[in-house]
Amino acid sequence: MRLNQYLAKAGITSRRKADLLIGEGRVKVNGEKVESLGFIVDQRKDSVEVDGKKVKIGQDLVYILLNKPKGYLCTVFDPFGRPTVLDLIPHLKERVFPVGRLDLDSQGALLLTNNGDLTYKLTHPKFQIEKVYQVKVKGIVSQEDVKKLKGGIVLEEGVKANAYATILNSGNDTTELEVTLKEGRKREIRRIFLVLGYKVLELVRKRFDILTLDGLGVGKWRHLSTSEVGSLGKSGKK
Repeated sequence: MRLNQYLAKAGITSRRKADLLIGEGRVKVNGEKVESLGFIVDQRKDSVEVDGKKVKIGQDLVYILLNKPKGYLCTVFDPFGRPTVLDLIPHLKERVFPVGRLDLDSQGALLLTNNGDLTYKLTHPKFQIEKVYQVKVKGIVSQEDVKKLKGGIVLEEGVKANAYATILNSGNDTTELEVTLKEGRKREIRRIFLVLGYKVLELVRKRFDILTLDGLGVGKWRHLSTSEVGSLGKSGKK
């Protein structure tokens, strides 16, 4: 199998991020550094290492829902020593990684797992997995701007980002909205509102695919049920 698929099945990271690890020269096969993204490994015979540590397929798959608070990074390690979401899940035997992004100042539903194949399906734009957010912005958002969000907002890199928004309430120079995305670019919601002239004050992800925050306090986490795991990714495009 391809090396990035091996790393995903071993629970190291998603296939897309595995390509980054390979490109950075952090992966070795049989003691030799690999930089070819299409490298093929034989899981029965080859020895694979990431950052000097052997990895292999066969560990138990873990699925965790976390209600991420503000002030935590969605990463497994920060070179500057800032808090990460893994600090909120102590004593976990298996290695897991966050699925998708919630920036430092955002909070809400975050899935962590070591299932790289599922991570690919939940995060790749082609599968159109829904994420629902409650967003508070400075200013009174007009219905015209809500229509612009649906039609697509061109970001600075030239791509068009679409969002479906409903105004929940407004007043005192702020507006609260429910915003639904089917893609997940970096800081996408903050950037699309900024293009329209609004600054995001608060951002909470209320739903990720089928997963909601019902009964889960800020900073708390739980393991997913078998039925939840089986339903993940089924709502998106085939």
